[in-house]
Amino acid sequence: MERKFWVVVPAAGSARRMGGAVPKQYLPLAGRTVIEWSLGPFLAHERAAGIVVALANQDQRWSQTALAGDARIATTIGGAERMDSVLAGLRALQDRVAADDWVLVHDAARPCLSSADLNHLLTELSQDAVGGLLAAPVVDTLKRADGGDRVAETVPRDKLWRALTPQMFRRDILQRALEGALSRGVAVTDEAQAVEALGLQPKLVAGDADNIKITLPEDLLRAERILKSRSAA
Repeated sequence: MERKFWVVVPAAGSARRMGGAVPKQYLPLAGRTVIEWSLGPFLAHERAAGIVVALANQDQRWSQTALAGDARIATTIGGAERMDSVLAGLRALQDRVAADDWVLVHDAARPCLSSADLNHLLTELSQDAVGGLLAAPVVDTLKRADGGDRVAETVPRDKLWRALTPQMFRRDILQRALEGALSRGVAVTDEAQAVEALGLQPKLVAGDADNIKITLPEDLLRAERILKSRSAA
């Protein structure tokens, strides 16, 4: 019997880079909000045991989504940084999730995760001792800038990957990693970075580069094209 997994979604972020008052996870996208698309693949998966969404303290928009009444989704209050929100989600789960159960962390503003990529991640990591993450190999030429925005050097792209989500780790490993980062005052930018600090090496699982994160206004247009092309296929 295949083991079930749990999902934590940090959704306490603001709309700073989108230039508006509405947090990006609540922006309309192809007939739904961004976060509804982001949670969709998990809600449709037979092995998903439950989801915890970490919200901002003053969030008044979650209750207006179609997801708010779903019994499979719990909410908790997140924090100022991503890792604070993920930790809040893990702590909300710890009384009902075993130490070695899988927890997947997914960005609230990453609406184009495909069911194929989710299944690929689950299959690749099912017996892995560490866990890992969806990632896409870097295909562009990379430049490092100097203080004046001039090219200081060209960075070899061999073996470089862009980290995506979900990122998938055992509950105990992930919680220890994030609590350790918090105690050291290190603001990690993703869960894999925290796990690496334990001396472990998360596995990179090749995922579709279309699994984009909504960061800038033009990302919404690209996400809409991606989602519409899938529905038309």
